[in-house]
Amino acid sequence: MKFQCIKGTKDILPDDIHHWHYVERTVRDIFERFGYREIRTPIFEETALFQRGIGETTDIVGKEMYSFQPDPDAESLTLRPEMTASVIRAYLQHNLATRAPLTKVYYIAELFRKERPQAGRQRQFWQFGCECIGSAEPESDAEVIALMMTIYRELGVRQTVLRLNSLGNADTRRVYREVLREYLRPHYERLDAVSKERFEKNPLRILDSKNPELQELIAHAPRIADYLDEQSQAHFQAVQSFLTAFGIDFTLDHRLVRGLDYYSRTAFELQSSDLGAQDALGGGGRYDALASVLGSEKPVPAVGFASGVERLLIAMQKQHLLEPAQAPTPTVMIVAQSESARDWTIHAAQLFRKEGIATEVDLLRRSLKAQLREANRLNAKYVVIAGENELQSGQFQLKNLRTGEQQALLLTEILQKIKVEK
Repeated sequence: MKFQCIKGTKDILPDDIHHWHYVERTVRDIFERFGYREIRTPIFEETALFQRGIGETTDIVGKEMYSFQPDPDAESLTLRPEMTASVIRAYLQHNLATRAPLTKVYYIAELFRKERPQAGRQRQFWQFGCECIGSAEPESDAEVIALMMTIYRELGVRQTVLRLNSLGNADTRRVYREVLREYLRPHYERLDAVSKERFEKNPLRILDSKNPELQELIAHAPRIADYLDEQSQAHFQAVQSFLTAFGIDFTLDHRLVRGLDYYSRTAFELQSSDLGAQDALGGGGRYDALASVLGSEKPVPAVGFASGVERLLIAMQKQHLLEPAQAPTPTVMIVAQSESARDWTIHAAQLFRKEGIATEVDLLRRSLKAQLREANRLNAKYVVIAGENELQSGQFQLKNLRTGEQQALLLTEILQKIKVEK
């Protein structure tokens, strides 16, 4: 039987991993430049955390979670489908509010959803994101958006559109849900099966439908912006003013609602035409009520975003931003000229590595000629050749493969020379 990776998962091979490392280094650098520190949470949590935090009516909770019971008497557990609920759980559990009035954390994490696999959408996938916890002010929303845009700009991703909306407060959404239902009710039979399901549970999600037959109906729907309370209007205007001052272009999109129940006020999404139908690179928004839903005795204002690594890499590839793979090259390869020298080369390689020198050694017991070919294939800078005469004299042949220069030196002299010149 020939095994393959599970549908919806993907092997990241050595020829590709350097692209991931490049993105991760850039992301970490920018997060820390903005004053964020990394947080890591368990890969699974109690199922109830996501049911309460994300919302029972969302597609994630209703259809996409990988849940299981470790034994019949245990609580149901779920592989995390998103990170915000886990981060807020950790924030509350460890009383991070007592350490500082503002908590700024970031993550690069594996997530799991029962998605229909397609380009940029896997069942096991990676996201990077951040949470700014403790500020209700519009400048924190603007800073989070600016942080997200900085990442894409510094990675060179240009063909994007930032879409922005406000979902108001809980009263706004309650009123707007009824207004939207009344608008859609005469057209109920035109709705597809998914939208009919959302009609009662979460009608705002109908605005997010990609069904081309519903686009005209959705385009003429009432706008949530017309139902915002005064504070939400002022907050949204301030966010826009900050973004304009930062030089960040955006488009107001009154249909943007995001897919999770915990969002309030600011919602945003970065889209790329390079991704096809699944065009969202990343997005986020404000979620001031989430901590209370998860058990906090008082509200905890917060805002954050999340972006998919796989989707980012697709966009970078299509914009020719990924360099060809370059395997790491050793500084030196130690080769054996005789059978008796093989043990010495193994021990010498360990000594070189302890000195911080990238070193290769033959593990296939090949001929001297084959070992030298391997050194050239690996693009090593030096080879150290050990044979019977070298073992007896204590002087080994050091050859610079770039210049062709070769000389006999003591091992200590070879180490010193390579450390100076590497």
